Amino acid sequence: MTLGTLFWLFTAGFAIWYWWRAKAIKDSVLQAARRYCNTMDVMLLDDVVYLRGLWFRRDDRGQLRVWRRFLFDFTSTGEERYTGRVIMLGHRILHMELEPHRFS
Repeated sequence: MTLGTLFWLFTAGFAIWYWWRAKAIKDSVLQAARRYCNTMDVMLLDDVVYLRGLWFRRDDRGQLRVWRRFLFDFTSTGEERYTGRVIMLGHRILHMELEPHRFS
């Protein structure tokens, strides 16, 4: 095996690992968004969350973690679409919020 072959195997393995890990995080955020929408008495639309920000930040203990911002759409009346937001640092959800919306 050459060094080039090892490099490409490592790169492919890392890409597969990253995709698998990102999908697991996105699935857990989707479940949290569903629960949050249920408690706030609104309906999650499209059953999906979108990654809209990715950065590195330090947590309370000073350790470098991945900061992620996810968006999702919801409705309270069935007629209008609003945006919700989930902020994660590492594997913890720091903040969830819904934009101001009309009550049904």
